[in-house]
This record gives sequence, structure tokens and C-alpha cells, in this order.
Amino acid sequence: MEKILINTEFIKLDSLLKFAALVGTGGEAKLVISEGMVKVNGEVCTMRGKKIYPGDRVDFDRFSLEVTKE
Repeated sequence: MEKILINTEFIKLDSLLKFAALVGTGGEAKLVISEGMVKVNGEVCTMRGKKIYPGDRVDFDRFSLEVTKE
């Protein structure tokens, strides 16, 4: 599991995928999220604007991310 460090209260799901370089563009992030390919805390999430807070886990493809705060 890769830890992603943020310095804000939260990060939106589509921005997190771009920030972690799991997708190349916002359009690609929108597509994989809307197709149900992303899980947040073990549940499929289709809301690209979902707020991800420190302690949340995001799974996409073979990658697992845990968001932490500075």
C-alpha cells in the first residue's frame, strides 16, 4: 500500500488519482470512476468529487493508496 501525503483537509477522488499518477488526465479519472473501477474504503465509488480524507483507502487496478496528512 502506497501512502499519499496531503497538506489539505481532504482531496477529491479524481484529483487523488491524478496526483498519485494512476491516471494521466481528469477525463481518464472520470471514466475509471464512473465505470466503477475504483473503491473507497472497500466500497465501489462512482462519485468523482468524493472527498477523500486522511485515513481513507482507495483501490484502483492493482494499486492501493492510503491518504495521510502532513
